[in-house]
Amino acid sequence: MIRLANEQEAAQKKATRAAYGETLAELLGEGMPIVAVDADLSGSTTTSKFAASSEEAARRLFNVGIAEQNMVDVAAGLALAGNVAFTGSFAVFGTGRAYDQIRNTVCYSNLDVKIAPTHAGISVGPDGGSHQMIEDIALMRALPRMRVLVPADYNSAKAALRLAAQTPGPVYVRLGRASVPAVYADGSEFAVGQANVVREGTDVTIVACGVEMREALLAADALADRGISAEVVDAFCVKPLDADTIVASAAKTGCVVTAEEHSVNGGLGEAVAHALAERHPVPVSMVGMRDAFGKSGEFEELLEYFSLGYKAIADAASKVYAKANNC
Repeated sequence: MIRLANEQEAAQKKATRAAYGETLAELLGEGMPIVAVDADLSGSTTTSKFAASSEEAARRLFNVGIAEQNMVDVAAGLALAGNVAFTGSFAVFGTGRAYDQIRNTVCYSNLDVKIAPTHAGISVGPDGGSHQMIEDIALMRALPRMRVLVPADYNSAKAALRLAAQTPGPVYVRLGRASVPAVYADGSEFAVGQANVVREGTDVTIVACGVEMREALLAADALADRGISAEVVDAFCVKPLDADTIVASAAKTGCVVTAEEHSVNGGLGEAVAHALAERHPVPVSMVGMRDAFGKSGEFEELLEYFSLGYKAIADAASKVYAKANNC
């Protein structure tokens, strides 16, 4: 059961990374054998909050220094010893620099290691293109046995981290630096392999994930002013993708727009297009990073610069709707 945040709840902005240390502490307090392995970024990843929550948590945080490959291998060893091991770092290092270890140590052996870095996407902002990881979803969804969760806000990030801990084997949880409005009310329930229809419509389907969910809902409002009814689907779980829900929506509306704070190469858009091509081909348009690195700037500025904001989603939806209806 999910419930969208009201205006008052949405105004309480929080970063998805803020859920990390807090949720790990809650899980440990509930008796789950949580360990956290960090690469000298415990303040940014918020594992410092985990360590501060209890003496037991402090013993279960391992800071390996600036050594991301070692971070993943240490987590793998801790998982083999019966722990549920989480790794932090920034996404550009935690997935890119440690890819070989994630592939050959964690996924190949199907270990209970959860890759949950922060600072993914262009929402990193002023850190610039070198730190704005826009290929991580593609890297992680290509790996056998890896599940990929992309929460839209703080509340869904808490749910994603709980699901990751409760799901045996490798899981990737994409977290961000920017404080973002709440999309979901506290207590909303999510599931691995499940997408959520958060707004029903009849003319065009918008499938979004992560911080683009807020933009998708704003785009639906803008489209309503144009006389176009948009159905909005949150692909919270990019892998395994809930193809049934997406295909059912596409069959109703006849056209689809995907929206992601990630490259269109290998991300949500390609996953959705693949599912539709196999089961129910319809016109598809993708909103995302177009084969480019990010730039330094404020998050909202970068959304507009790279055509990822709600206006770009609404324009893409108008065009694909016109194509589907021969307008």
